[in-house]
Amino acid sequence: MSANSEGSTKAIFYALGANGGIALAKFGAAIFTASGAMLAEAIHSTADCINQVFLLVGLKEAKRAPDASHPMGYGRVVYFWAMMVALLLFFLGGAFSVLEGVERLKHPEPLKNPMVALVVLGISVALEAFSLYGAMLEIRKIAGGKSFFRWFRETRQSELMVVAGEDIAALAGLAVAFVAVVLSVVTGNPVWDAIGSIVVGILLMAVAFFVIREVKAMITGESAAPEVNEAIRKHIESHPHVDHVINLITLQWGEQLMIAVQAKMQRQGSDQALIAAINEVEESIQAEWPQAKWCFFEPDVDNTTD
Repeated sequence: MSANSEGSTKAIFYALGANGGIALAKFGAAIFTASGAMLAEAIHSTADCINQVFLLVGLKEAKRAPDASHPMGYGRVVYFWAMMVALLLFFLGGAFSVLEGVERLKHPEPLKNPMVALVVLGISVALEAFSLYGAMLEIRKIAGGKSFFRWFRETRQSELMVVAGEDIAALAGLAVAFVAVVLSVVTGNPVWDAIGSIVVGILLMAVAFFVIREVKAMITGESAAPEVNEAIRKHIESHPHVDHVINLITLQWGEQLMIAVQAKMQRQGSDQALIAAINEVEESIQAEWPQAKWCFFEPDVDNTTD
């Protein structure tokens, strides 16, 4: 297991453990308090648990060996499961919360035992913060000093991106639910609880939208991260057998990487010497980037420099 995969798995288990406990507590509180915002949060936490199971399934399936039907392996299957998670977050988490809130607006019910809801929400905040802390620890190890927003836009680790997005949405949702319950208690108006459920749903759908957009780009086919692309180019051009790179294409394949290089080579004494030089360059690339499982090298003439 690679370091990146191990880090993602740790973050997923942090989230699964936290959300499992949170979901049980929220369902109990929703029954005791008749809170729509609390029920929406309970459904959200349940959806998160299912999501984390999906991500674990994706990571396991991605490790299947290549076969005749999938000669480049199954690495990109993690993107499919990440998309499933985002859709589940949108519909089961977000849309359900909005519908529940609308129903509560039509048929408002006073809260019962609101202190139970507030205590559960407080505990949930602590557990969710623990999950987010675990995810952020793993992100810092690979972010290379990038801001979280930049890492989110540029990362090719869909599973870790999804976990972080879920945790942030969950913490924001808990804050909204807490405020909604407090306002319902202070004002004696259960409409605030219904509004809280709707706001939580809109928040979850917004986060799901951003996750879907990023995962869509991965499924379509994205290059390696910009800094990796640039490092590969510099590495190739620093090789004594290479004059310069004409074109470089990288394609992220789950955890693995495909590299296609078109380069002008230094003059070699024979065809055999040219082949040996190309093999040497490819070996040096794969030694520097072990995730580069496929490396295709084409020597060519750059007419633009002649």
